[in-house]
Amino acid sequence: MNYTRFLTAVSVARKPSPIRILSKPWPTSSIPELVSWMKELQKRLHDPPTAGYSPERGQMELCVTTGSQEGLCKVFEMLVNPGDNVLLDAPTYSGTLAALQPLGCNIVNVPSDQYGMIPDKLQDILAQWVPTDTQKPDSTSPKVLYTIPNGGNPTGASMTLERKQKIYELARKHDFLIIEDDPYYFLQFQKPWAPTFLSLDVDGRVIRTDSFSKILSSGLRIGFVTGPKPLVDRVVLHIQASTMHTSTFTQLMVSQLLHTWGQDGFLKHIDGVVEFYRGQRNAMLSSADKWLKDVAEWHAPAAGMFLWIKLKGIKDTQQLIMEKALKKEVLLVPGGVFNIHSSEPCPYVRAAFSLSTPQQIDEAFKRLSALIKEAS
Repeated sequence: MNYTRFLTAVSVARKPSPIRILSKPWPTSSIPELVSWMKELQKRLHDPPTAGYSPERGQMELCVTTGSQEGLCKVFEMLVNPGDNVLLDAPTYSGTLAALQPLGCNIVNVPSDQYGMIPDKLQDILAQWVPTDTQKPDSTSPKVLYTIPNGGNPTGASMTLERKQKIYELARKHDFLIIEDDPYYFLQFQKPWAPTFLSLDVDGRVIRTDSFSKILSSGLRIGFVTGPKPLVDRVVLHIQASTMHTSTFTQLMVSQLLHTWGQDGFLKHIDGVVEFYRGQRNAMLSSADKWLKDVAEWHAPAAGMFLWIKLKGIKDTQQLIMEKALKKEVLLVPGGVFNIHSSEPCPYVRAAFSLSTPQQIDEAFKRLSALIKEAS
C-alpha cells in the first residue's frame, strides 16, 4: 500500500517531538502494557491478517486515545483535505459530521437500511469516478469511507458479513481506506459476534476505532485506534501536537483492571453489560409496540443502545421533539441532526435505551404517542 498518497499536507508536515524521542522508553502516546494487552485482545477477537505483516506492508498497530472521538478526529485530520470526497452512511453520527464538515470536504452520503450501508448503492456512487484513462486515475475519487458497522448511531443498524465483504472488495477495486468506527462492537445481542472489517483486511486499508465508554465508564475517556502501522504512527504524531497523550492515570487504571481480569474475565464482564442492554432494548421494544404501533415504525436493533423511529404523518420531527416533547419531559433527538443537511425535513427520531428505566421508557412513549396523534 502507498500510504503517502492518503495523507493530508498537514499530516505530512507533522514531525516527531524531539523530547519524545529522547524520553525512551516512552516515545509514544500509550502505556506499553496497555497497548500489549489490547493488541492481544484484537488478535483474539478479529484475527487480523495484518498482524504478521511487515510495518511497510501495513502491520497491525494500536495506540490509546482520549476516547474514540479523539481517535476519529486525528484520523480525519490525517486523511481528509479540503475538497476531498468522503463516503459515509446516511444518516450518521452527529459527532462525525461535526468533525468532518469544518475540514471543507465533500460528504458523500451512501444510503443504508436496517443492515447498514448498501453495497450496490455504494457501487453506483463510485461509478462516477471510474477513470476512462487508466494511466490517469481520477484524483477526486474518494480516499476514505467511514461507517459504524454495529448498532449504528443513530439507526441501530448492523452490517451483515456479506455486505462487509462486498464493501471491502469495492475498497480494493477503487483503492480507498475504510474507517471502521465500532464503539458498539461489544454491545451485540447475539453470538457469535459479527466478523469485522479488520478481520477481512488483507491489504492494510482498515483503520478501526474502539471505545471503553460503553462497557467500562464514559468518564474514563479511553479509546484506541487499530490499523496499519504507518498510519497509526502518524496518528500518534497528531496526538503529540495536541493533547500530548491520553491521561497516564486513567491508562494505568484501565491497564491494571484488564490485567487483573485477564481476557476471559474481561469478556465475562462484557456478557453482563450486554445482558443489561438487552433488557433495556427489550423494554423499549415492548413499550414501542404498546404505544407506537399505529403511529410509528421501527426495526429492532441487533446491537448498541438506540431505536430509530419513523413517525407516521409527521414530515419533520424538529418542532415536535424540541418544543412539544420537551414540555412533556420526553427527551428524544430529532433525526435531522444526523443528516449532512440538518435543515432538511426528517420524519425520524432517535430514542436511547441506555439510561432510562423501563417505567420511564413506557411513560415517555405513552406521551410521545399522544403528541404524534395531536400533530398528525
